[in-house]
Amino acid sequence: MKRRKFIEQSGIISGSLFIPAFLKECKSAKLPSNNNKILVVVQLSGGNDGLNTFVPYQDDTYYRLRPKLSIPKSKVIKIDDRMGFNPSIKSFQSLYEEGLMSIVNNVGYPNSNRSHFKSMDIWHSGIVNGSKLRSTGWLGRYLDSNCKGCNLPYQAIEIDSTPSLALRGKKRCGFAMDEIETLNQFNSKVDKLQSFTDTSENNQVSFLYKILADTRLTSEYLSKKLKPIANNSSYPDTKFAEKLKTIARLIISGITTKVYYVNLSGFDTHANQKYKQEKVLNIYAEGIKAFVKDLQKQNLFDKVLILNFSEFGRRVEENAAKGTDHGKANNLMLIGSQLKKPGIVNGYPDLINLDEGDLKYTLDFRQVYSNILDSWLESDSKS
Repeated sequence: MKRRKFIEQSGIISGSLFIPAFLKECKSAKLPSNNNKILVVVQLSGGNDGLNTFVPYQDDTYYRLRPKLSIPKSKVIKIDDRMGFNPSIKSFQSLYEEGLMSIVNNVGYPNSNRSHFKSMDIWHSGIVNGSKLRSTGWLGRYLDSNCKGCNLPYQAIEIDSTPSLALRGKKRCGFAMDEIETLNQFNSKVDKLQSFTDTSENNQVSFLYKILADTRLTSEYLSKKLKPIANNSSYPDTKFAEKLKTIARLIISGITTKVYYVNLSGFDTHANQKYKQEKVLNIYAEGIKAFVKDLQKQNLFDKVLILNFSEFGRRVEENAAKGTDHGKANNLMLIGSQLKKPGIVNGYPDLINLDEGDLKYTLDFRQVYSNILDSWLESDSKS
């Protein structure tokens, strides 16, 4: 997709905010022979508390506003002299030290919405302005574009029962699957449905037929390409890690999919946050580390970029239930070997100059999307 068109559709004002270059151009010699780049999007649903994920342990305001929830300085895994990891994500320390992680602070959008549904809708679509129901997603519109290979229905796969709005375009849509083993069952069910489909006069039925045909083509392709892989890599025994293991198996099999999407829920921590968040953060970090190490063993990680995001952050001040309520700006992470600026990209959260008790955004998330589309997925932004 052309960057100008993407920005216009998203309603973003060009040049209004700092646009960082997160990614450098890949050196072809460093990439595997099949050098198609891959984006893996990890959605942390519920509104992850970024302040207790990457902890501003030298900020007295953090401890004053969170007397019960704050992470003690002695337990913080220090990144630098101001910020550190929550101890539950200590698995990320080695990735950070290897230069494989960029932490992007203060990410959000104008007039932030604290509703889970509406804010996730905005993040999925990449469209902030307007109150109409959003029907296409930022990656779905990428699939609709004339990018190389985007006409193939398996170019975006979500490991779930249904594809998210992010993967829905006007002409094309991502493919959703729970498990690899269900692909053959998919084929037989699609065959039965197609045998009853009459497309002669009904446009809606014709559209359904196209979806069924795309589903059949995708499941056949995946079944044919999948290779039996020895289990040489250890993954945690969690559903999230199993989803990442499925993605790794697809990548290792040489499938030409450009985008993978996976969701981890459990981040809506209004009460008893410390235990709840640290448990799910550990699931998240351990799964990601296993995924990265698996692809590194196969010499495939250089072609992968992982985007980790949540629909909003939490309030700076803790509530009476030992939790935090819905906030606005938050941090996100990029993980990969081709990052232009590993580490903390754009400064630290300001806990004094707040927006109605929330962190102010200084970087619009749509600029991150635009950068990924242009620099990583190699969309034709200049033509």
